[in-house]
Amino acid sequence: MYEKYYNLTGVPFQLTPDIRYFFGSKGHSRAIAHLIYGLSQGEGFIVITGEVGAGKTTLVERLWSQLDRDTYTVARISTTQVSGEDLFRLAMAGFGLEDPNPGRANLLRRFELMLQEHHAAGKRCLLVVDEAQNLPLAALEELRMLSNVSGKGGAALQTILLGQPQFRRILASPDLDQLRQRVLASYHLGPLTQDETRSYIEHRLKLAGWSGAPQIEDEAMAAIYRHTDGIPRRINRLCSRAMMHGALEESQTITLAMVDATAQELQEDLRGGASEPAAAGGSPTSAATDAQSLTSSAAGPAMEAVSLGGDHGRILSNLIFRVESLEERVGRREHLFQRLAALFSGDIQR
Repeated sequence: MYEKYYNLTGVPFQLTPDIRYFFGSKGHSRAIAHLIYGLSQGEGFIVITGEVGAGKTTLVERLWSQLDRDTYTVARISTTQVSGEDLFRLAMAGFGLEDPNPGRANLLRRFELMLQEHHAAGKRCLLVVDEAQNLPLAALEELRMLSNVSGKGGAALQTILLGQPQFRRILASPDLDQLRQRVLASYHLGPLTQDETRSYIEHRLKLAGWSGAPQIEDEAMAAIYRHTDGIPRRINRLCSRAMMHGALEESQTITLAMVDATAQELQEDLRGGASEPAAAGGSPTSAATDAQSLTSSAAGPAMEAVSLGGDHGRILSNLIFRVESLEERVGRREHLFQRLAALFSGDIQR
C-alpha cells in the first residue's frame, strides 16, 4: 500500500516476525549471546522473557536460522494453555512422533527412544515453548521430567522457554525449585532506547529499499518512541499507519503532527472509537451540567428542559462523546479511503 507510493521494494513494518529485518540492538545481541551460551551447555533450560512485542519470537527465529540443521532437531509449542499431559503430546507431535497406541507409558517410551537415538547419532533435540507464562505448574513440572531423559554421556533434550515478564515471578514459586536449578541461562529482553528506535526504523526502511523518501522529522522520531515505549511491535504498527497517512496526504515527510494523529487514532481503535469523557472523575453536578449542555447543542431546544440526575448525566455524557467521536472518525476514514482509492487508480500524481 504505502510502499507503492514511496517506491519501496518490501513492507518494512509488518507485525509478523521476519528474520530478514532482524535488528541487533544491545538487548537483542545480549539475548542471542545468552541463547548461544545456554545451547553450548547441552542441557537444561534457557529462559528469555520480555514484554509483548519485544522481539522474543524473532530472536529465536534468528537463532534457528544460524543453527546447523544437521545437528539440531527443533520442535516448537506455541499453544500453552494446556494441561501437562497435553503439553507432553504436543512435544511428541512437534518431533514428528505419532503412535496408534495412545497409552502414556507407550508414548513416553517412544519419546525416550527418539531422544536417545538422536543423541547417539550426535544430534541435539531442542524444544522451544512460547508464551510460557500461560503454562500451569503441572505442565512446567512435565517439562522438568522430560529434561531428565538422558543418553550416553549427557542430556538428550534441551528446552527454551519464552515468556512475558510475569513468567519470572512464576519461576520464583517454591514449587518450581527443581526446575529453577536446571535453568542455565536467563535473560530479560527490554525495550529499545530512543536512539535505537531511530536506528531500528531506518534499518527496516533501508532493507525495504528506502532511499530517503519519506523523510521522518526528528520530532516525529521522538514521538514514535514516546508513543511506543521502544517496543518493536508497537513501533511497527505506528510506523506503518503513519506512512499510510503520509502517502494519502501525498507528503514526502512524516511529521510530528502525523505521528501524534496516528497514535491517537490507534488508541481510539483499541477503545472501540470511544473518547475519554472530559469530566472523568468530576462531581455529579458538573457531569450533569456538561451533559445538559451537550444535549442542548446536539438535540436542539426540545432537550433543554430535560433535568438529569448525576448517574444519568454521566451515562448520557459518555454516550454523546462516543457518538460524536464515531461521527468524526467515520468522516475522516471516508476521506482517507477515497484518497486511497484514487492512489491506486493512478489519479494521484506523485
